[in-house]
Amino acid sequence: MKIFLIIILCISSLSLSAQEPIVESDSTLQKSYDNREEPSDNGQKGFKQMAVREYTDFRRKSFEQYVQFVRDAWQSYDGRSAEKLPVMKDVAPIEYNPIEDADKEKTTTPLPVEDVVEMEEAVEQPMPMARIPEVTSLDMDYCEFTFYGTPVKIRLNRNAAFRVRGIDEKSVAEALGALGDESYDNAIRDCLETRYDLQLGDWAYLLMLRQMAVQMYGEKTNEATLLTAYIYMQSGYKVRLASDKTRLYMLWASKHHIYDKNYYELDGERYYSIDDLPMTLQICNVNFPKEQSLSLLISVEQKFNEQATERRTIHSSRYPEISFSYSSNRNLMDFYNTYPTSQLGDNVMSRWSMYANTPLQSNLREQIYPILKESLKNCSEHEAVEKLLNVIQTGFEYEYDEKIWGDDRVFFAEETLFYPFCDCEDRSILFTRLVRDLVGLKCILVYYPGHLAAAVAFSEATEGDYIDLEGTHYTIADPTFIGAPVGRTMSGMNNESATVILLK
Repeated sequence: MKIFLIIILCISSLSLSAQEPIVESDSTLQKSYDNREEPSDNGQKGFKQMAVREYTDFRRKSFEQYVQFVRDAWQSYDGRSAEKLPVMKDVAPIEYNPIEDADKEKTTTPLPVEDVVEMEEAVEQPMPMARIPEVTSLDMDYCEFTFYGTPVKIRLNRNAAFRVRGIDEKSVAEALGALGDESYDNAIRDCLETRYDLQLGDWAYLLMLRQMAVQMYGEKTNEATLLTAYIYMQSGYKVRLASDKTRLYMLWASKHHIYDKNYYELDGERYYSIDDLPMTLQICNVNFPKEQSLSLLISVEQKFNEQATERRTIHSSRYPEISFSYSSNRNLMDFYNTYPTSQLGDNVMSRWSMYANTPLQSNLREQIYPILKESLKNCSEHEAVEKLLNVIQTGFEYEYDEKIWGDDRVFFAEETLFYPFCDCEDRSILFTRLVRDLVGLKCILVYYPGHLAAAVAFSEATEGDYIDLEGTHYTIADPTFIGAPVGRTMSGMNNESATVILLK
């Protein structure tokens, strides 16, 4: 009973406001629950059973207090217009001329750089503020749908359907309150387990919840919006409800600044919506315990079912023994096609590290890497990187994003392998991915105005243009300087204005 009293005291002493969390969960109690063995007593309930009930009561009480704020904590806010991605004039690819380049002096000092963009560290995904219990006493039905080719099955209480009777504060609070009993606990558990099983990042998880809710209640309905918001909030994400007096909106906070989407700034953070947002909204700006902002980083592969595309063959012009064929996953390509263009904070160049640090999918690695490893066998580091560099230089066709997409678009490594055209940034991202995975060497991206190249940290002595970062030499390797060897900077690049983007 001591633990239960602690919880009651915490709840009863709350001071609620629109700017401060409603309640803090007791992490010490959580650790005690996880580590303590259940005692065998004379007919009394074990500690774990008691802790589950107490945590359930704690979560319910927290949510009830949140719903109370939804009844009256709405204010009018003005939105911010969508930011446009800065236009960066692309530098055309250049053919390397070995005769002209032979007369150039060899680099003996490091190239200057103007700035260094730090690498963004991945953080743990949000989690519920308290345990979501398994409910066995309900008559279960299922919501079944296909998410990027992957079957998903979520348990739902057959009698738990709800309606949003209006979009005034009272009606929204009443509908939200109806979601807060145990009827949806199994659904929350199943959604989180699906996130775990498919290794979904925050963006993929948001899209999955949205699809589930639309499957149940239809596109652009207030019920679908509120159900998505409820489960996303209960999963640990930072959510705000909003209204334009005609429909309900769900706003979610993002750690990244997203381009081409209107947003609202609340307490110093940017909030976006999957839907197009009007420029004025009534917003309920109330925190929920332990909430975290969405991150657009993808630190592990998304495990969508495989839908193989037609096979494609890539080969090197200089090294004809290097040739490999593969098929891509159409489901993954469709998912990547939804990915928002974004950056971390105010640094537009930070976006490249996000794409470059995303791992290549296992299906592609299994098709490509054994062939490439065999081709690189018995090679020195320099020879191995030279071969990979030439594969990217000569195996892919260059084209400007504006011509193909109408705007700048960065590719994940899989997309460069899938689409028929790519540009300098796509080539550099794929090249650094292959070098890190196959040769085990650290890489950086190097941005010159209008052009993105790469550089590699060899453990053996290597000649050529290089950048020194805290005593580590990174030798230039440019996948768009066609035919150029490692150590050659593309003609016309001004190193004094170069920016380094660090990669993991």
